[in-house]
Amino acid sequence: MTADQHVREQLTHLLTLRQAHMTFEDAVNKFPQTAYNLRPTAVQYSFWHLLEHLRICQWDILDYIRNPDYKELKFPDELWPAYDAEATADDWNRTITMFQSDRDELVRIVNDPATDLYAQIPHGHPGHTVLREILVVADHNAYHIGEFGVLRQVAGMW
Repeated sequence: MTADQHVREQLTHLLTLRQAHMTFEDAVNKFPQTAYNLRPTAVQYSFWHLLEHLRICQWDILDYIRNPDYKELKFPDELWPAYDAEATADDWNRTITMFQSDRDELVRIVNDPATDLYAQIPHGHPGHTVLREILVVADHNAYHIGEFGVLRQVAGMW
């Protein structure tokens, strides 16, 4: 295995496997429908808000990587659902499906030999590479998936 193949494999694992953190799938597994819109004590957002934030941010970075006409989303308004938004079961499932689909696309980009992980993204900020963006996504996902898991424990749903 070459060093490049090893890096691609490790990035794929970072996005998809349980290593130093739980997976997205572990966090949402058997989550009760009655709690989608629950706001844990002293938290300003619901469980669905948190998942939707994860989805939006991951999609935003995917868009940044591949779209030469990328438009940066405004924080926090465009990176979180509206404060009063509530999810139906369809919304919850759509969030999960879209998160997984976008993650799969990031994995595809990482594993495409034509992707230069180390080259600056042509339409990106100086120093922004695909490698950097994948690390940002993985870090952000791990942070909020862990947060989701802790909130789930605190709310007595594990």
